[in-house]
Amino acid sequence: MKYYSTNKQAPLASLEEAVVKGLASDKGLFMPMTIKPLPQEFYDEIENLSFREIAYRVADAFFGEDVPAETLKEIVYDTLNFDVPLVPVKENIYSLELFHGPTLAFKDVGGRFMARLLGYFIRKEGRKQVNVLVATSGDTGSAVANGFLGVEGIHVYVLYPKGKVSEIQEKQFTTLGRNITALEVDGTFDDCQALVKAAFMDQELNEQLLLTSANSINVARFLPQAFYYFYAYAQLKKAGRAENVVICVPSGNFGNITAGLFGKKMGLPVRRFIAANNKNDIFYQYLQTGQYNPRPSVATIANAMDVGDPSNFARVLDLYGGSHAAIAAEISGTTYTDEQIRESVKACWQQTGYLLDPHGACGYRALEEGLQPGETGVFLETAHPAKFLQTVESIIGTEVEIPAKLRAFMKGEKKSLPMTKEFADFKSYLLGK
Repeated sequence: MKYYSTNKQAPLASLEEAVVKGLASDKGLFMPMTIKPLPQEFYDEIENLSFREIAYRVADAFFGEDVPAETLKEIVYDTLNFDVPLVPVKENIYSLELFHGPTLAFKDVGGRFMARLLGYFIRKEGRKQVNVLVATSGDTGSAVANGFLGVEGIHVYVLYPKGKVSEIQEKQFTTLGRNITALEVDGTFDDCQALVKAAFMDQELNEQLLLTSANSINVARFLPQAFYYFYAYAQLKKAGRAENVVICVPSGNFGNITAGLFGKKMGLPVRRFIAANNKNDIFYQYLQTGQYNPRPSVATIANAMDVGDPSNFARVLDLYGGSHAAIAAEISGTTYTDEQIRESVKACWQQTGYLLDPHGACGYRALEEGLQPGETGVFLETAHPAKFLQTVESIIGTEVEIPAKLRAFMKGEKKSLPMTKEFADFKSYLLGK
């Protein structure tokens, strides 16, 4: 499979080049030349397949031409050593719990898959050292850092905005050491992402260092996220609720919903998608006006969605041939204030006993407000509520039990390096000057 750039100015790349480079030479994002529909018999029997079996079939459609079958199967099965259960919250609303992996966030799927695929390519090529740069607004850093921890030949640099991620999130990538370095940037997530993108475009850096990205701009990070959309459908089908499915995705950098849209292009029977935004409502405004106007992000209690210029918007645009009408026909949007998010966490807890995290709360509220008669809604519960402990406890007025995996991280000692948001400083650091 060849990969092209969303900017259409770069040469076609192999999967290996797309994964190792992360970003195309024209600053565009890589897209597969074709999206293969899966055969009808796959959907006919999907409810009888395990998560791993479903994921391997989807992975084969994306990566089967470039990775030997046994290797790909091993990567998929090793990645998915945890479940992603679909849990009923209300009569017609289900939560897809994506927080049962090692760092209790949805990015464990993409982070673990990419680490294993990149490790395979490094061994195959006999490369010495690859440097992975990743900007995080919360969960990406921990998922990627833990996914790559101890992988030979790879060093990970996690850039995160100072004071803008929760203490638990911060501990998950600043306490690891070994081949993981945390850089505490004096700025916003957008500043962190800008530093990563600038590094990829800097000739001197790329001549001296082999750089790649583990943000959702990397095809090996975002494409595997399609796995759990298929698995959600399988679980709905098993429950006899697979008609008129609406999937609501709490959206920040838009990698997650883009993976779902790829699934729909592969034939996944989803009626429509909802992109739930917090106050950073750039995509919501685009749906209303047809104009894409990025702006600086603002801090909210749903911090992983605090993105003012979503990278994967370029992929959504490309997927629909640049047509606002086509995008708006399949995706609707919502936007919520911190107060509305708090209201939803509290109301859901009081009415159903189900505890939402602030991101999942956006998805849940959108379904409560936007489902039509006869539709079944699934929202993505993207992280465990305990990762936002103070926020969630202050809303529900009671203690939240911290899972053992998180308690283990909390015992670690934070080790991070301060970094300005100036690219010259970041470049000097990477070059060791």
